[in-house]
Amino acid sequence: MSTIKNTLITIVGPTAIGKTALSIQLANAFNASIISCDSRQFFKEMTIGTAVPEPEELAAAKHYFIQNRSIFEAYNVGEFERDSLEKLEELFKENPVQIMVGGSGLYVDAVLNGLDYFPEVAPEVREALTIKLEKEGIEVLQNQLKELDIETYHLIALDNPHRLMRALEVCIGAGIPYSTFKNKPKKLRNFQSIKIGLNADRAIIYNRINQRVDIMMDNGLLEEAKKLHPNKELNALQTVGYRELFSFFDGNFTKEFAISEIKKNTRRFAKRQLTWFKRDENTLWFDYLTDKKTIITRISEKINKLKA
Repeated sequence: MSTIKNTLITIVGPTAIGKTALSIQLANAFNASIISCDSRQFFKEMTIGTAVPEPEELAAAKHYFIQNRSIFEAYNVGEFERDSLEKLEELFKENPVQIMVGGSGLYVDAVLNGLDYFPEVAPEVREALTIKLEKEGIEVLQNQLKELDIETYHLIALDNPHRLMRALEVCIGAGIPYSTFKNKPKKLRNFQSIKIGLNADRAIIYNRINQRVDIMMDNGLLEEAKKLHPNKELNALQTVGYRELFSFFDGNFTKEFAISEIKKNTRRFAKRQLTWFKRDENTLWFDYLTDKKTIITRISEKINKLKA
């Protein structure tokens, strides 16, 4: 009699598309736990602006890596790869099917395929980029990356100075594009992977994003951001939804303009997410309104094909 191989079902897609709701339904259908792969939801001080699942959603299935860190703790994708693989090893002993969900493409890739190797770069390179950022602004660095590595320019979060400088320092220090160090042979994993994506027409995605931002503001995002404002330089807070409100508190934006910028930057983020996830031709894409039973049936069929 064949048995089910360890299988990780990963749900990807743009922000506000309904990944959380689907993950809970899949977790219940397959008696699985959920690994959260949203790098903004790791931090316990950030709840409203990161769209952390509601208490009833968290209670509906066992979740890991949600608000398990503080913004004052350094935590990177390599550490997440290690921690999540260790947790999955435990969970697979309980059930051969587990769920991972999130919109952080780099973190998803790290768990499924391992991190790409990047060369060490002389610290002077980063120091020079830091000075350029402070004196000339982020747009100058964005244009520099566009010239040096157009592929990475279209994939990374350009409004995140840490990601931007990391890509640039590799381009400059190694003398070749950052993207050439990516997509190396995949690391072996002790599980099979099934990746499914949720999508919708761009106008629908953008409308859902705008509505979500309005709901966040109604639910107290302004107050949450105000508490975090004294720590605005922390890496964890270099994210859409907080950075724009920090500019409002600093007197650089009006409140209305800050909200419009959150919506605009979140829409841009969603576009980059789709660009990233669409690279994997093995992803099974579904319209966000697809009946969940249909999705579960398709996944069950794929799991059966993977039986040993």
